[in-house]
Amino acid sequence: MTDSCDILISGGGIAGLTAAAAFGTAGFKVICVDPMPPVTDGTAKGADLRSTAMLQPARLLLERAGLWEALAPLAAPLQVMRIIDAGGSEAEPRVTKEFDATEISDQPFGWNFPNWVLRREILLRLALLDNVDFSAGVSTTRLFTRDSAAKVTLSDGTRIDTKLVIAADGRTSPMREASGIAVTTKRYGQKALVFAVTHPTPHANVSTEIHRTGGPFTLVPLPDHNGMPCSAVVWMDDGRLAQERLDMEVTMFEEAATIRSCNHFGPLTLVSPRQAWPIITQHADRLNAERVALIAEAAHVMPPIGAQGLNMSLTDITTLLDLAQARPEGLGDATMLEAYHKARYSDITLRVRGIDLLNRASQASGTIARDARAAGLSALYGAAPVRKMLMQMGLGMR
Repeated sequence: MTDSCDILISGGGIAGLTAAAAFGTAGFKVICVDPMPPVTDGTAKGADLRSTAMLQPARLLLERAGLWEALAPLAAPLQVMRIIDAGGSEAEPRVTKEFDATEISDQPFGWNFPNWVLRREILLRLALLDNVDFSAGVSTTRLFTRDSAAKVTLSDGTRIDTKLVIAADGRTSPMREASGIAVTTKRYGQKALVFAVTHPTPHANVSTEIHRTGGPFTLVPLPDHNGMPCSAVVWMDDGRLAQERLDMEVTMFEEAATIRSCNHFGPLTLVSPRQAWPIITQHADRLNAERVALIAEAAHVMPPIGAQGLNMSLTDITTLLDLAQARPEGLGDATMLEAYHKARYSDITLRVRGIDLLNRASQASGTIARDARAAGLSALYGAAPVRKMLMQMGLGMR
């Protein structure tokens, strides 16, 4: 069987689904495929228990995609970013600095959502778009391109004729590999444990990042759970230690997590299963090939610091959408895709390097290195123009 569309999206993660909603809302005919059915219930087996902070620029894309109205009531606003250095001899804060969104904007830095909630709401939006077809349990297997179009073969034997292939199919992207685009990868020997907790002290819409050794321990606000303040946690550390904690009995794990959090919100109570994710930095050598554009983890992978990962992915989508709408007759041609590469590549490489440096600093275990990290935090915070510039850069406003 042969089908055709304007845009084929390989990958139905949050980035791929958002791209489908954005391009579909703009009037393009879209086919999106993913080998795994998306899980849209947080209690179901295989649910993605991570959360995503959608920063200010992301809201504009979500509005263009017809998603924001449904998502807004489900959000936990991120008004303040608190950074704590606890790198002394005891697990207790020694430097605490807060970055408040009111210094640069009348809006929060962003809004936090459980990943499974995002998938659920985006799929509901796609169901309303007659020009978007999402197929779960189907993957892309072959790619053939020429100057005027691309042909993609799916795992069920269907062949798709399309003007543009958007590769949103992850860090091992089959479409990137089929396009012959190489990647550069760094490994840290770290894993991130992700889980959700309740705690007696309200988070007050403050995202809290605690640095000690091995990587940051980050608590990101979620809506209340059974009447208790709730946060999503990303705990980065040496891979061996992370695996040991993944296998810990619940009570022991809660105690260890509470100590690592410096008891900042009081005792932590686990309210979700734990999952572990390997930490790497990776970026594609190019963002485009003939009739192919790379976005999201097919293009860039970073440690989960500063909410950069998915927000960079949404900037990828926004850039492609702007180019497609400015010149729809050139959808997927060499001019459009070269413009996409030039618009995004420098920003991606800059942020990849910046997050790499921050992660290496967060791993510091020696006394001198930890003291230098604390001094650097104080120095950056102390200069108001620098502080504001860093907040704007973090949001992608510069």
